Parts: sequence; C-alpha cells; structure tokens
Amino acid sequence: MRIVLPMFVLLTLSLSTPVHATVFKCVGNDGSVTYTNDRSMARNCTALNPDLPVSSIPPPSRPSTGQAPATPSSSSQQSDFPRVSPDTQRTRDDTRRQVLERELESEQSALETSRNALVLQEQVPDETEAIRRYRDQIELHERNIEALEREMRALR
Repeated sequence: MRIVLPMFVLLTLSLSTPVHATVFKCVGNDGSVTYTNDRSMARNCTALNPDLPVSSIPPPSRPSTGQAPATPSSSSQQSDFPRVSPDTQRTRDDTRRQVLERELESEQSALETSRNALVLQEQVPDETEAIRRYRDQIELHERNIEALEREMRALR
C-alpha cells in the first residue's frame, strides 16, 4: 500500500495536461469585433496567438429575479444629485476627443513603425522568432486602433 499510493499519484500527475483555451477573434459583417473561446461559435474566426496578453471585461450584471433592470424614477432623482451643465459636458467631450485623437495618431505611427521594422526583419534569414514578435506588435497596434476608433464613434 505504501508503494501503490505514490505510484498512483505520480501516474495521475504525469498524465494530466495543463488547461489551455484558444481565443478566437471574430469580425461580424457590420465590422463588430468579438472574442470567444467557444470553438462552436468560432466559425470564420481567426485564432489569436496564445502568447499575446488577453484582457477580459465581465458582462453587465443581470437582475437575479428575472425582472427588467430598474430605471431611475423621479423619486430617486434627488435635488442634490450632481449635474453638469451642457457647456461643461461639451468641454469635457471635446477634451476627451482631443486625447483620443492624439492616442490614435500615436498608435497609427507605432503601427507604421512596426510594419517597416517587420519588412526589414523579413529580409534577415533565420529570424522567425523576431518576425513573430513584430507581427504580434502589429496585431496589438491594430487592436488598439480599433478600440480608439470605436471610442471616437461613441462620442459623436
């Protein structure tokens, strides 16, 4: 019995494999981008490089009772609730738009730099690892540009 239990544990550990999910990027007909790890939903999608960092945002919470989400009523709106004047909000939106435009220009510049570096790197023989890193950087910049453009569309 002393030998059987450790052998069983060793056998179990040696047969276990690490869990790894493939993440797919799906672009809809309307241009919307979604990410999934469900292979059945990943038709006509491209698998992302597993070395890339993936961030996740939790879905919006749903009421547990099955009722529709509560909407603010006139009684819940108190007079001390902070309000922003339309001019102040317009100024904030303009500032946000300017920041997003600067970030978009920066990402587009970085994307162009990465693309040029990839072209130069592809001319060097036996540099597949470096080429992969440049392609990963290009994909990251493209995702950032998509996100910034989506934010800018939401402002208009």
